[in-house]
Amino acid sequence: MWGCGVHRGSFGFAQDRLFDSVWRKFAPNYAQDDRVEEEWGGFVREIIGVVLNGVRPLCCLALIALVAALDCHAQTSVQAGVQTGPQAAGSQAVQVGVKLTPEMARRVEVMIRNRSQALTPAYAISIGEPTKSEIAGYDQIIVTFTAEGNPGKTAPFLLSTDGKMLAQFNKYDLSQDPKEMVLATGRPARGGAENAAVLVVGFDDLECPFCAQMNAEIFPALLDRYKNQVRVVYRDFPLYDIHPWAMHAAIDANCLGAASTAGYWNFIDYVHAHADEMAGAEKTAAKADQTLDKLALDEGARQKVNPAELAACVQKQDDSRVKASVLEAEADPLRVDSTPVLFINGEKVEGVVQIETIFKIIDGALIAAGKTPPPPVSPPPAPPAAQPAPVAAPAQPAPAAAKPGS
Repeated sequence: MWGCGVHRGSFGFAQDRLFDSVWRKFAPNYAQDDRVEEEWGGFVREIIGVVLNGVRPLCCLALIALVAALDCHAQTSVQAGVQTGPQAAGSQAVQVGVKLTPEMARRVEVMIRNRSQALTPAYAISIGEPTKSEIAGYDQIIVTFTAEGNPGKTAPFLLSTDGKMLAQFNKYDLSQDPKEMVLATGRPARGGAENAAVLVVGFDDLECPFCAQMNAEIFPALLDRYKNQVRVVYRDFPLYDIHPWAMHAAIDANCLGAASTAGYWNFIDYVHAHADEMAGAEKTAAKADQTLDKLALDEGARQKVNPAELAACVQKQDDSRVKASVLEAEADPLRVDSTPVLFINGEKVEGVVQIETIFKIIDGALIAAGKTPPPPVSPPPAPPAAQPAPVAAPAQPAPAAAKPGS
């Protein structure tokens, strides 16, 4: 560490450096003459030692700057007239607006490939022309990664102007509350009010079995533990390329949700719990769509919503709102590409995770908001030692989600 209390060895190093610089500067003709250096070098070193001992109590940074300045000056004098052409091999200058040479582009590509664990040989890499960056001594290059059948993705890198260093510099905006990055306005909600300390936004696909698992296990546990401290909202992310009736289900759910929050969640719970029944014996998307429409209309009648308006919405099957939700989720800063995905006060959680992990994240969000989390969940007591016992009667199944309209 540099500081005013520099180790003694650093003064010895400075003395040697200063001698070399002075000797090259003022005796260039004898720099390679060992006899002259042996005869006069000791005398010069002794003088330098006296000077250094005299300035040691002063700020060592000034000494370091003096040595560096003399050394640079001496090297410039020695090299003048020796190398006036291009930079030495292996160092290629980088210029804004000038395409990298094939050799330099290759160096960048190899470095990126070798440093990346997820980049397979199937990906092609192209490197854009350098542009001015915010970092002194570095220009920015945009690297594009493309693979057959996949759209290209880009990443910014920094390349030093002397062509010797490649770096990545990421800048993140902290001015916005992460909780506000994921919009939940106008969506049916469970749990706490709009001002609840924690907002959990789930991106859901009604044909996704993992979403069904989360809907059945995670969310009831959250609402039971946190009560009105947590507000749960679903947003649409149907993977309609692989799930043929997921889009239709999302539209029907939104038709119900526009008129009845209770009707929306009844529909969500039932479809998730009985997804394998939607397509009937026919196992077709057309049959699933028919089943979904009937479930939505029956639930609407149960919730006493306007039957004509609900029927018109279900029949129209306007997917623009759902597709807009998908596009917004795919873009920065959310970058959703699968389901299920949760955002807990803005913190992204992908896939089905242990409930203890969810509890930990929510507890942290509550503490950050100045709220006190509930007491930790006690682990279940250890079972007693095994004893011979008669065969128990078959356990009664847990009550199933009520069928909409029943």
